[in-house]
Amino acid sequence: MIVFKFFILLFSFVSLYGSYPQISQAVKEKKLYPMGQKIYKKRCQDINLSQFYSYDAMQEHIVSHKLCKNLNPTYLQALSLYLWDTQRVIKTVSQEKHIVVHKEDKCPVCGMFVYKYPKWATEIKYDDTKYVFDGVKDMMKYYFEHQDAIKEILVRDYYTQKVIDATKAYYVIGSDIYGPMGNELIAFRDEKSAKTFYLDHRATKILRFDMITQELVHSL
Repeated sequence: MIVFKFFILLFSFVSLYGSYPQISQAVKEKKLYPMGQKIYKKRCQDINLSQFYSYDAMQEHIVSHKLCKNLNPTYLQALSLYLWDTQRVIKTVSQEKHIVVHKEDKCPVCGMFVYKYPKWATEIKYDDTKYVFDGVKDMMKYYFEHQDAIKEILVRDYYTQKVIDATKAYYVIGSDIYGPMGNELIAFRDEKSAKTFYLDHRATKILRFDMITQELVHSL
């Protein structure tokens, strides 16, 4: 117990603020996470963890917005580690979207096996079924013929490969990068990524979902 108190005291002075602390997983799981959990329940308001992209930003936000009462350096670090390592991971995983492709799944437009092209896989979900495609182009061909009762449309961000909502994505066409079916609508989660790709790969246009027409898709 004396050794642990000394460690916590040292830990408090060294890293009140700043980058993620280097502490053994055993110490975190046995001591710091339980401490952080108690502090969060007793002293803190609800904290929206999805808005933070770094440990430092989360910790600074907690302090600057006074989201928790009576936080000394030790409590702040225990709380921050608990939230970042456990609660943020749980919420991030639960919010992530996925495209599940089975080996027997064929694109309903071209008939190709989609599992062979995982980085290009897209999906249209209905209430009672779903269809996967080997690219945005074939997905959009299907979309224009079967728009009724669609529940969700999913595509992959080209750079990160994370699954995103197709209706909110940016699409680049006319680049020197080809998909399984040749010329392709290449999806990005934000405009900055789309512009970077557009410039790097000599593309011709950046489109939003509602700018994609049936005529354009069939011309690719």
